Amino acid sequence: MTHPIPIRRDGRRPLLLDAFCCQGGAAAGYVAAGFDVVGVDIAPQPRYPYRFIEADAVAFIREHGAAFDFIHASPPCQHDSACQRIQGNTHPDLIAPTRTALESTGRPWVIENVAGAVPKLREPVMLCGAMFSLETYRHRYFETGGWTLTPPGHPAHLVPQGKMGRPIPPGHYGQFVGNFSGVGHARRVMGVPWMNRDGIRECIPPAYASWVGAQARRTALGLAVGVAA
Repeated sequence: MTHPIPIRRDGRRPLLLDAFCCQGGAAAGYVAAGFDVVGVDIAPQPRYPYRFIEADAVAFIREHGAAFDFIHASPPCQHDSACQRIQGNTHPDLIAPTRTALESTGRPWVIENVAGAVPKLREPVMLCGAMFSLETYRHRYFETGGWTLTPPGHPAHLVPQGKMGRPIPPGHYGQFVGNFSGVGHARRVMGVPWMNRDGIRECIPPAYASWVGAQARRTALGLAVGVAA
């Protein structure tokens, strides 16, 4: 199916496709890095704070990905999530189909996913909340296509982490996965005040995408950070 896309640009900011966007954690970081963002997800996302299209993300990348300057894709992580395996749930594995679609566009891209997906990712770079002074570790892995991502320094994990699904003890970092408690606290820590619990447990903190986006502007697009293209 062909979907009309809002190809309007905000001035001369590079246009980014946020595929499998959920509630927009990555999108907020890319906007902070100077991108104009369009989100795509197969499910309605009324909390998504930017332009949104409801569509199958892999099909949309194949059909329209070349119209964008850069593509971020976060295929559903549940297939490789330890929490979902413990519960015996099954989910589709979309990493390979997503990569194939991205490679067909001729555009620079990044795939983001969880630690369980690392064996399927090609030379992924890990980002951690401690790299950005966040009170959560939340390791996420990024495979790049057509450019190179360099992570910041990774501080030692000196602060203990609360257990999954339990209230966070004083002086501990939160995990914010599954049916976690303390949504307000998680919003503050992650930097996502518009999200509910469902969005928080799926998202990357905007700080991660802001780092990725700043490097993508320089190395993939040849643009200065914070300056219109």
